[in-house]
Amino acid sequence: MNHHEADSRYAWQRLGVTLVMMTIGSAAMYVVAVVLPAVQAEFGVARADASLPYTLMMLGFGAGGIVMGKLADRYGVMLPLFIGAGGLGLGFVAAGTAGSLTGFALAHGLLLGLLGSSATFAPLVADTSLWFVRRRGIAVAICASGNYLAGAIWPPIVEHFVRTAGWRATYVGLGIVCAVSLPLLALFMRARPPAAVASTSAACRATPSSRPFGLSMNQAQALLCIAGVACCVAMAMPQVHIVAYCGDLGYGAARGAEMLSLMLACGIVSRLVSGAICDRIGGLRTLLLGSVLQGVALLLFIPFDGLLSLYVISALFGLFQGGIVPSYAIIVREHFPPAEAGTRVGAVLTATLFGMALGGWMSGKVFDLTGSYHAAFVNGVGWNLLNLGIVLLLITLTRRRDRVGPPALA
Repeated sequence: MNHHEADSRYAWQRLGVTLVMMTIGSAAMYVVAVVLPAVQAEFGVARADASLPYTLMMLGFGAGGIVMGKLADRYGVMLPLFIGAGGLGLGFVAAGTAGSLTGFALAHGLLLGLLGSSATFAPLVADTSLWFVRRRGIAVAICASGNYLAGAIWPPIVEHFVRTAGWRATYVGLGIVCAVSLPLLALFMRARPPAAVASTSAACRATPSSRPFGLSMNQAQALLCIAGVACCVAMAMPQVHIVAYCGDLGYGAARGAEMLSLMLACGIVSRLVSGAICDRIGGLRTLLLGSVLQGVALLLFIPFDGLLSLYVISALFGLFQGGIVPSYAIIVREHFPPAEAGTRVGAVLTATLFGMALGGWMSGKVFDLTGSYHAAFVNGVGWNLLNLGIVLLLITLTRRRDRVGPPALA
């Protein structure tokens, strides 16, 4: 029987363990970029071919999030975490001992992505949302920061070991670390989330319903997924192409890499601040605020392309967009039945990952067609407006539903 309550001391301790697990589990997303030159040289392939493992891993990561979310809903988060530990451990070892690029890529797609990192993202975000009521926004933001934290911690560590021990030994070492640490940490996650608790806080005024936003469950889910794709297509433009953009402007790739690091660092701050805001105004309004500000930052990229200007705008973009993705988990928790949190959070976060992948490709395609990144920024603004329109629609529908008074679920 579960004796732990929402917002309890145990819930905060659990959040600390969750942050560590996500930071470890997200390593594969960033490690593959560090070893790419070494892998390309060893297998003697083109740069595009050497990028295939990352593409497959992200596809597996997205698809696995839905599956792991369903498992978490049915059996608790500990089961997908054990699966993820096995996937990451076996995946890193299999990739480190692969004899061909094909084997290396499959290890990333099937083991590191589908069965590995996917278990330490969407299920943990959904689980965190179930353990907090009064401070749900900041708790989910802290949890989701583990993904960005991994991007700050792992690349320099991996680069050091690749340089001193080689990429194969580094991969095997990472597999051992994951296989040992994640199961031990997962044992702390045995307790099931407490039942939903009523609260008077602004973020919890929305009541989970069989008709979220006054729509059917599938209609509401579809709108959130489209919104997730749209905002992340826009988000991908600077994140994926800022380095190339700086190179085209003559500032060099190193400057672009610094801007990307600054963007991600500010993204961590943004997630924490947005979480605190979410506790006051709720998930939908926080998403609305983030969407408006992200659109403003994208617009600023168009007329200002000086070196100092790009540093400032990159920082602003990070501060504006970092809280957008965690807002979706809060929205799902506020408007959908708690028993379906893992599945539905997994589906929406998968949509955001698809948006990032589509946006990265689309921005490059627009550049190829026009010879300018200005058109790509305009394209990003257009997708951001689609996201903004959906959020405004959901807010309007929610107000209309609240006036009618929908039946609440227990």
